[in-house]
Amino acid sequence: MVDLDMTVIKETVQIFTDGACKGNPGVGGWGVLIKSSNFINELKGYEQLTTNNRMELIAVIEGIKSIEKNANIEITTDSKYVKNGINLWIDNWKKNDWKTSSKKPVKNKELWLDLDKLVQNYNIEWKWVKGHSGHPGNERADQLANAAILDFFSITK
Repeated sequence: MVDLDMTVIKETVQIFTDGACKGNPGVGGWGVLIKSSNFINELKGYEQLTTNNRMELIAVIEGIKSIEKNANIEITTDSKYVKNGINLWIDNWKKNDWKTSSKKPVKNKELWLDLDKLVQNYNIEWKWVKGHSGHPGNERADQLANAAILDFFSITK
């Protein structure tokens, strides 16, 4: 008799994220490309007065929020701030009452709290790519982030 492993292998959803800012602080945009074997989805948005790091974080948060819970996700970002923050720094921030190693308040705490809560519901593999290096997913996310900034300027004319 053959013992078959009946484990269902879930597909991994790929999320590519980027943030952009015209001025820092300034008008910012975020972009997300989501790919699986069943679909491709693109998300984007903007804020009037923000920073690039906030846009990078919001892109990841919005991308994850659009995926059903308990999914396997591969997130590709060009932001070491996001990748290192969620993988290396956040545990110490929480232990140190949301203070950095230099005892300063963690910037974007509310976004880090949101991201920390979200990632508990998924199996996530984090990947970093150099920005503007020709990586197709990252380049598309960058285009979406910059298109969101243009959307803001077209609305405010």
